[in-house]
Amino acid sequence: MEKLRSRVDPFIVALVGVLLLGLVVPLPAPVLPVLRHIGTGAVALLFFLYGARLATQEVFAALSNWRLQGAILVSTFVVFPLLGWLVSRLAAPFVGAGFAAGILYLSLLPSTIQSAVVFVSVARGNVAAAISGATVSNVLAMVVTPLLVLWLMAPVIVSDAEAGGATAAGAIGLDRLQGILLGLLLPFVLGQMVQPRLGDWVRAHKPLTVGVDRGTILLLVFTAVVSATAAGTWVGVSPWALVLLLVISAVLLTVMLCLTWFGGRALGLSLPDRIALLDCGSTKSLATGLPMAGVLLPYALLGAVAVPVIIFHQLQLITCSVIARRLARRPAT
Repeated sequence: MEKLRSRVDPFIVALVGVLLLGLVVPLPAPVLPVLRHIGTGAVALLFFLYGARLATQEVFAALSNWRLQGAILVSTFVVFPLLGWLVSRLAAPFVGAGFAAGILYLSLLPSTIQSAVVFVSVARGNVAAAISGATVSNVLAMVVTPLLVLWLMAPVIVSDAEAGGATAAGAIGLDRLQGILLGLLLPFVLGQMVQPRLGDWVRAHKPLTVGVDRGTILLLVFTAVVSATAAGTWVGVSPWALVLLLVISAVLLTVMLCLTWFGGRALGLSLPDRIALLDCGSTKSLATGLPMAGVLLPYALLGAVAVPVIIFHQLQLITCSVIARRLARRPAT
């Protein structure tokens, strides 16, 4: 039982439970807009806490190791998106447009922070560089990820919104950009403004931030799945599509793990730095990705997009945990 608990994340179990609940529990149509407004408020609170928790000097400290930090950003926002774009196009005929959009959206997300740092620490890698790299990745993602979404996923968003033509695409882009500024960046900036006064208190009360973080994700997933069910998103989805998503996620993760590990060697990075690049450059943030999806994507599409993100997240936790433990067994130098 203890081994099972160490390998299965209770939060992922809760996510799966929320997914199943959203599939089998129908809600009256008037309730859905209320849930969406609550979700929007929760996302704003979440990004405010991100800003209040993050010490500003951590962002500047990330700029000291240019090769490593540059490699993490290129892996996260160039290599992974190119791979995701290619795989999503190849997978679309087999998994459907919604899940294919989820694969592409997954590839545009920043790296994890907590998980990546924990894995780097376990593997005896460069923990400080991992903190800096993951932090910068997530800060930049508030601008870079939305721009990539608007660029690469605009046809999907326009189609889902039942609009057509350049005018509709532009209107949706402006609408999303406004949502980003008001729902993500403004709360984060306000959090940074109060960080000198509240930062220590927020960091000292980790259960508060963890509770808001995970509660927001569970609320968004439930609202997304219920909305997707009401819109008929799941009609025609077979179990085989889910199995195929797992296989695709495994391929994506394996390719990125290999590219970051051997790419770090080609760059001449030290072993601790290569470990930081491995975990920060190949992982994707569920905590940042799903709240952002709630702002960037239509709710009818959000349910299908959330599934590949959740599957990949669980797979990366298991795989990177095994790799970290294996690296930790190397002789001390």
